Amino acid sequence: MEQAELSVDVREKSGKGVARKLRMAGKLPAVVYGKDLESTAIVVDPKELEAAISGEAGMNTLITLKGAAELAGKVVILKNADIHPLSRDMISADFHAINLTEKALFMVPVNVVGTAIGQKEGGTLQVVRNELEVLCLPTQVPQSIDIDVTDLAIGDNVHIDQVPVPAGVELVHDVNFTVLTLHIVKEEVEVSEDEELEDVEGAVAAEGDEAAAE
Repeated sequence: MEQAELSVDVREKSGKGVARKLRMAGKLPAVVYGKDLESTAIVVDPKELEAAISGEAGMNTLITLKGAAELAGKVVILKNADIHPLSRDMISADFHAINLTEKALFMVPVNVVGTAIGQKEGGTLQVVRNELEVLCLPTQVPQSIDIDVTDLAIGDNVHIDQVPVPAGVELVHDVNFTVLTLHIVKEEVEVSEDEELEDVEGAVAAEGDEAAAE
């Protein structure tokens, strides 16, 4: 599992006004929470955070906090990040403090491996779930859940119970839902304007014949 470090400062004040001023100053308002840890408002450098999660592990990167005495040495993951709809910049972040010796829940991306037989025959592979929830130790979180689709034919599905995972990793689910499916996309039949006109004229003529017969 990838690891990184992140400098943080505890902020005494909170609220929309404070958060706005922090962002204008190039800082990111955030919160750290977790088991046996009081929720703490912090401020971080957004560029430093982006660099910390830039690896393949992404938001599952184990981040060791430094700087603020009460949080120094805490290991966290980025649990949530709010993104501005226009600038696409982070505007706030939530960090979850974790215990490296206790299992926790993580979201892991699905990675399709290979090209299915059905795809070569004209089928379309649809990934229904792009991420899957796993339960494991923080140090055992896989970078992706790999699903080999090579032998899939048109009409085949892969359900969660069929997905292989590494040792020590458990897929969390209540029902045996579909993760991906291979199907044929039905082509829409295009009707020309002349054909549409002929259909309308035919219908009108038929109605006229019925009226005359009455």
